[in-house]
Formats: sequence, C-alpha cells, structure tokens
Amino acid sequence: MLKIKINNIDLEAEDGETIHSVAARAGISIPVLCHKDGVEHYTSCMVCMVRDKRTGSFIPSCTALVQDGQDIDASGDEVIEIRKKAVELLLSEHRAECEAPCRIVCPAGYNIPLMNRLLAAGNYRKAIEMILSELDSEDVRCHNCQGYCENACRRKKIDKQISIRNIKIFISRNLDFEGGMDHLVPLSDYQDLKKRFSSRLGRLEDSELQEWLKECDGADKRYSEIADFDSACEEARNCMHCDCRAAGDCRLRDLAQAFSIKDKGGKVVNAPAVKKINHQTGLIFENAKCIKCGLCVRVCEDKTDEPALCFINRGFISIISEPLTDDFVSISGLTAEKCIEVCPTGALSRFK
Repeated sequence: MLKIKINNIDLEAEDGETIHSVAARAGISIPVLCHKDGVEHYTSCMVCMVRDKRTGSFIPSCTALVQDGQDIDASGDEVIEIRKKAVELLLSEHRAECEAPCRIVCPAGYNIPLMNRLLAAGNYRKAIEMILSELDSEDVRCHNCQGYCENACRRKKIDKQISIRNIKIFISRNLDFEGGMDHLVPLSDYQDLKKRFSSRLGRLEDSELQEWLKECDGADKRYSEIADFDSACEEARNCMHCDCRAAGDCRLRDLAQAFSIKDKGGKVVNAPAVKKINHQTGLIFENAKCIKCGLCVRVCEDKTDEPALCFINRGFISIISEPLTDDFVSISGLTAEKCIEVCPTGALSRFK
C-alpha cells in the first residue's frame, strides 16, 4: 500500500490509483467535469487540479497517479483560484443561456419554455398542472403585466414573438383540474431563479439565429389571439426553446455558482452555433454548449459496430461531431442515451 496525505489527512492507496479516487474514498470532495467513473481518464477541463506540496506543482487529480509519500493540498486558496480560472476559461466559449430570456424577465419567474413544450406535445393536463403549481395567488399575474416576456422573446428577431401572455391567460381561464391545487406541490426553483449563475449567449449571427428554428417542430401557423387549446398548441410549437434542458442539472453551472463567477458575456467563437437533432432517438446536440470534455466520445469507444460521436479538427477549433462517414441521424438510441448520461452540460440532451 502507498502512503499519501491529502488535506493533512493520512491515507492509504493502491498502486495505480488516482489522487481523485483516494480523495473520494476519504470523503474529500474534488470537482470534476471531464471525468466519469468507468470511463477512460483523459484530462481536459482542469477543474480537478490539486497542489503537490513537495514540488509546488499543480496536477489534475483525475489522472495523476498516487506516489508514495505525496502531500496533497486539495482545497487551499491557490487550488480554488486555479479551478476558478479553469471554469472561467470554459465559460469564455460556452455560448449558451441557462434560462430563456422570457423567463428571466418574467416578474413571476414562470417557466414559459416548459409550458410551451407541454402544449406543443399536446399535454394540456400537464401544462395546467404546471401552471397551477406556479400560482402564488388565485390567478396568473399576466393580466396586469406589460408582456416583458414577449418583448424578450428571441423569435421576435426572426418574425414575430410568441403570444406567451395570451397563452397563459387563456389557460388560466381554463384551469379545470380535478382536485385543484390541494394535490399539487408548488415548484421551488422560482424564488432563487435570478440568484443562480446564468451564462450568456454572446452575439448571434443571423445564420446562427436560424438554427434555433430547428426547435419549432415544423409548426407553420401563428396565432396572436388564443381561443382554444388547439391554437395554444400551434402557437407554442413556434417557441425556439432558448433555455437549456440541463439548467437544473449542469455541473458547469453548479461550479460557476460555487465559485461566485459572473459570466462576462463576450464569447470566444471558434465555430458557428449549430443544433443537430436526431428525431428517431430524440438526441439533440448543441455545439455551442459543449466544453469538449470528450466523455461522449470515450464512453462509446468500445462500440466499433455502429456510428458514435468523435472529435474533428485540431487544437482550439476542435469540435464534437458525428463520424465524417455517417450522419447524425445514424446514431442509435443506445449510443444517444450513453452520451446524454455522461454529458456535464446541456450540449447533449433529449429533444423532447
């Protein structure tokens, strides 16, 4: 057994074991983004850095193997600062918004993108249930609101904003839900919505903005006035879903929040923002949200008999893509699930 000290705690380690593994077993938390147990290690994100006190050097704990007699600082000020810089670097080219503009400006913090998704899928009952769970009074606040959500709607930059306010008001007048609010649990994330870290998209080119229309699910009818659930559904299908599906489960966002980082807004652009959707498996890939950790590539490296994601290009302009000899739609459902499961951001997620 090897002897190692982490945060002044004497520990034992197996030969060939990583510093991160030993720390985790001892209950010492070291953040990771590009690491996943069971997937081959490959250092890229640098948020797991620790300091070797003997040499004064910083090393990635997820790949650095334990050496006998090591004395590791895993939570000192210098270590935290270098991790913070690593997260800031990742965010510098992370062209994504955690929350949709319409929801951010809504005085009540209503989850407008989720409402639109439910309506677009024809799930009226769930939409009603969700809206009921958001109420903090007898009715929605939209009646007396000036429509900040519609003013912030990104669809407005292409043609016409989504009729969010009228959809909400229509549904509020048809809240015929058996059992009423007594059987519902109020959603809890609205109170701290504006307190959480939120990354920004940066400047979008016109061609990039058109990519967002891929989320509109083929809708071709627009309704300013909402008279029934059919018109509410059709109008909701035109929502471009500017939010991130992983907003509540994003390790990059959690780290930015923990380090009290503020997104600078200006982004480094190394490739146009593109959305790829596999309607057969429900896999959606947004390259602008990708931090190039490579987990989705490595988790499928043992699959030689079917298409999987891979890196293309080199260096700073490298990006994740489907193999050059295959299409994105050729990626199987099993591969899609594996990739979504390991993705630390919202770059890979389910379309619906």
